[in-house]
Amino acid sequence: MAVAVGLERGHQVTKRDNKDRVARRKGALGKRTKFVRDLVREVAGLAPYEKRICELLKVGKDKRALKVAKKKLGTHLRAKKKREDCANILRKARK
Repeated sequence: MAVAVGLERGHQVTKRDNKDRVARRKGALGKRTKFVRDLVREVAGLAPYEKRICELLKVGKDKRALKVAKKKLGTHLRAKKKREDCANILRKARK
């Protein structure tokens, strides 16, 4: 029986499970997009500012590399991600 007040008030119904909306997927990286981006990176190489960041990382100036990236990209989080990407590129080159 339905109650007028409290947490369980109102008409009792069974909860329906809704499908995820397509918008939930927005921004997720697809296979084809990843492949194309990797191919472009392989063919085109690094941008000049990315080369500079890599050079700074080589000589151990991590903070300066972050500052250069932040100046170019605008936000701290993007700069940290770019610095990490450049560090990964250097790691792969050493192997």
